[in-house]
Amino acid sequence: MTQKNKLLTLSSFNSQYLKHIWRDGFQDKNPAWTKWNAPYFNDYHAYPSFSQFEHSPITDYLLSDSCKCICLDGKGIGMVSKNWIDEVTRWLEIGIVIYNPTYWHGGIGSRVLKIWISEIFDQYPELEHIGLTTWSGNLRMIHLAQKLGFKKEAQIRKVRFYKEKYYDCMKYGILRDEWIN
Repeated sequence: MTQKNKLLTLSSFNSQYLKHIWRDGFQDKNPAWTKWNAPYFNDYHAYPSFSQFEHSPITDYLLSDSCKCICLDGKGIGMVSKNWIDEVTRWLEIGIVIYNPTYWHGGIGSRVLKIWISEIFDQYPELEHIGLTTWSGNLRMIHLAQKLGFKKEAQIRKVRFYKEKYYDCMKYGILRDEWIN
């Protein structure tokens, strides 16, 4: 069965999903996903035991209303997030991480972000814009944003320094009336 034929859902995190995420994303010292998810911040922390992970600030964040678990046939494989840059002015940004590279390149990111963006626009009828920020070194994320119809709204040049090279901060956004899922 290809990844496109598997059941893809967004769910609140539970203990089972947290264990999946810990195994795929936070047990190893240098998992592949950390090379793409804002590596210039250098803030990744491995948790050798699930108990340590379960009591970490990361788990607190995953369990918050800001996140949902990406589930593929009942297995937690990643997370989507929404964060208010400024709730008063209704400025919200989204994010996505798929932890295990096995699930990269299969269309899961675009499928799940379509669900997530629709949920957010449904949940916040007053919201007119959803943003997404990445860096110029993450070409897959740039392609995904463009594929979903996001427009490049800003490119702040040479503000991300990683492995002795400068990268740009890339900001994308989509308006409610542009969103066609």
